[in-house]
Amino acid sequence: MTNSINDNGAKYLGEAISKCVSLTSLNLNLWEDSIGENGAKYLGEEISKCVSLTSLHLDLLNNSIGENGAKYLGEGISKCASLTSLNINLMVNSIK
Repeated sequence: MTNSINDNGAKYLGEAISKCVSLTSLNLNLWEDSIGENGAKYLGEEISKCVSLTSLHLDLLNNSIGENGAKYLGEGISKCASLTSLNINLMVNSIK
């Protein structure tokens, strides 16, 4: 929501989220920030550690994650074996 979160901010946010070991539902609205490929990679890596996560809503509208960032996010999210509900918004991210 236009917080000026960049790749480093996404890294620190992801690290904090991964420490919430009994987290079951996560709703992240990070649209119109400055998250790039590395930020998406950090988020994917850290979200993958949330083994109890059953519901994820991730809104990255209008960032700059690109196709590699989308790949990293997908790889991380795919490791969330308990996930039953997933909603991702990646509009306006230069994914080809």
